Amino acid sequence: MTTTSEPVTPTATAPQAVAPQPEATRPASGTRVDVPALQRMLLGRWPEERSEARRMVAEHPELWKQEGITKEEHREITLAQMKQMVPYGQVLRAFPERLGGRDQAGANLVGFEELVAADPSLQIKSGVQWGLFASAINHLGTEEQKDRLLPGAMDLSVPGAFAMTETGHGSDVAAIGTTATYDPETEEFVINTPFRGAWKQYLGNAARHGVAATVFAQLITNGVDHGVHCFYVPIRDPQTMEFLPGVGGEDDGQKGGLNGIDNGKLHFTDVRVPRQDLLARYGQVAADGTYTSSIDSPGRRFFTMLGALVQGRVSLDGAAITAAKIGLAIATKYAEQRRQFSPATGADELTLLDYATHRRRLFPRIAEAYAMHFAHDELLDLFDDVFSGREDTPAKREDLETTAAALKATSTWYALDTLQECREACGGAGFLSENRFTGLRADLDIYATFEGDNHVLLQLAAKRLVGDHGKKMARAAKSPAGMAGIVAGQAKDAVLHKTPLRRLGQSVADGGAARSAGRLLDADVQRGLIAGRYEGMVAATAMGMRPALKADSIKAQEIFDDNQVNLIGSAAAWAELVRWDAFTKAIGKVTDPGTRTVLTLLRDIYGLTTIERHLDWHLTNGRISTGRAKAVTATIDRMLKALRPHVLDVIDAWGFSQEHLRAPIADGSEKERQDEARAYYRELRASGTAPVSEKELRKQEAKKAKAAAQAQ
Repeated sequence: MTTTSEPVTPTATAPQAVAPQPEATRPASGTRVDVPALQRMLLGRWPEERSEARRMVAEHPELWKQEGITKEEHREITLAQMKQMVPYGQVLRAFPERLGGRDQAGANLVGFEELVAADPSLQIKSGVQWGLFASAINHLGTEEQKDRLLPGAMDLSVPGAFAMTETGHGSDVAAIGTTATYDPETEEFVINTPFRGAWKQYLGNAARHGVAATVFAQLITNGVDHGVHCFYVPIRDPQTMEFLPGVGGEDDGQKGGLNGIDNGKLHFTDVRVPRQDLLARYGQVAADGTYTSSIDSPGRRFFTMLGALVQGRVSLDGAAITAAKIGLAIATKYAEQRRQFSPATGADELTLLDYATHRRRLFPRIAEAYAMHFAHDELLDLFDDVFSGREDTPAKREDLETTAAALKATSTWYALDTLQECREACGGAGFLSENRFTGLRADLDIYATFEGDNHVLLQLAAKRLVGDHGKKMARAAKSPAGMAGIVAGQAKDAVLHKTPLRRLGQSVADGGAARSAGRLLDADVQRGLIAGRYEGMVAATAMGMRPALKADSIKAQEIFDDNQVNLIGSAAAWAELVRWDAFTKAIGKVTDPGTRTVLTLLRDIYGLTTIERHLDWHLTNGRISTGRAKAVTATIDRMLKALRPHVLDVIDAWGFSQEHLRAPIADGSEKERQDEARAYYRELRASGTAPVSEKELRKQEAKKAKAAAQAQ
């Protein structure tokens, strides 16, 4: 990343601007989506691996979540499901080929994300075992340690916990209290949790199934604290499943969701582990206690070790999007069939999707799901570039960290909000467990917290973005020409940044609502507004925090606090821009005219609803006028109506079968009920035996009375 105006994911080239006519908000008559081709496109870079994971979910009902069972039953079922998956090898793709894996980092995550369609508990418990516990060994261990420790973690003969988070320190991993003090006389590390707040907390596999853990602790040797390192620690006797001496723990009990996972606490009292079980890729301790590392900076070493585990955030971004798609597919299919209220006596009732309000509730979220999908595809590419070793550079890793943090935070919030809206959009039927909204919403709730609290992740991403902005300004300020450019840029911002919308304003002034719509569908106008908000927020935050550079620590914290909300908001704004660019780039690869037209419509819906969501910022910062803001909303409403004939196609292109959705309201039975009711009333009216409504009777009587009065 070099400038704040350039997102980490490659900036896309916008498609050709749509003609500024009212018809531009709806595809031409006869436009069709090539659903099979779009479905193939959405399978992404690893189509066979994603399809294989979907087939496994669809063809094995025993992997599906069972509602209404106890947490004890759910836990044992989930463990059995994981054992069933091991022979497929899908969950082992990321591991070394010499050990039975396939060295396929990106393909592994593609398959993992699809497990959310079976049961989020299965997905996350699998993530604990293979994405955290085994991956810590794989990415933080030496080759010898991988050969020795990975086989048991891979084949599930050694279920394991990932012991990083502490009761007193969640996101602040650098400050954890657990210590691992080296004893040169025995060549062992002595692990302790010296106070209650240092207990390891919320750990999957800790309460019941785990027999080992990768424990993060402050490494102390020869009286020097070298910071957080990871240790392989046996915690239970695999025969009796009793804790080993010095190890203790508690069950976290019933949770708000994901009760198929045995989350619990662990604590350690003088637990000794051999020197060889310090996962030593980035830090080694010799027999005499001498510490060495290939990374001199303790801070950089710490972030490198944590960065090796970024795949959790990448996979949660994809899983959250998949869960939201499932919810949207169920709600949209139901709304296509469900009828409510007749526009006139004797006329058929309207389907829910024929109501503008219902389209407003669902369609923008469908468009956003597409934008998120394409951005996630680019994130997967970036992840695979780094973890395959092809482009494993510090700059690429930093890009990956920043992008994963911003996208995971915003997509998990989006998924929770979307599932709730889908639940409400399906009325009472949506509240039934069998239709999955309540279960998915409960299970995904914690996605906003684990692998990094969303606010903390956005702050992490924003610090990078603001830092890059500061570096850009500093480089420019070193030369008179650069300084002049900064001054000129600041002076011109209020005018030039609004140029596209000044054109839009002129169209409105000319009385051209149609021209206004056309301007809004100009890709440069959309991107200018979305990028402008991000750039404006990050620049304002950088300027606001600049005095902290010369302030004492207390004052610096006050300055940071004053700017924290805007700091986090700038990262969320950047994520919106990343998604718009990814969507636009994807459209450029589509050759079928009908599909390209509908995808462009979806992209425009995403772009304008993003702008509409932040109209207060655009208005208060002079980027758009009140009249122009009205044009945004009016244009969106027309586009949502234009999407109506195509919405099932874009839903079907996601490729979910009924075995993935598993919701009775989306399996066609609602249509059968509605058709039965309509046929009944048609036959009743045709028979001439239908009762007359009191309202109709009164109309007839009034008509007769009027006729009689006129006849006198």
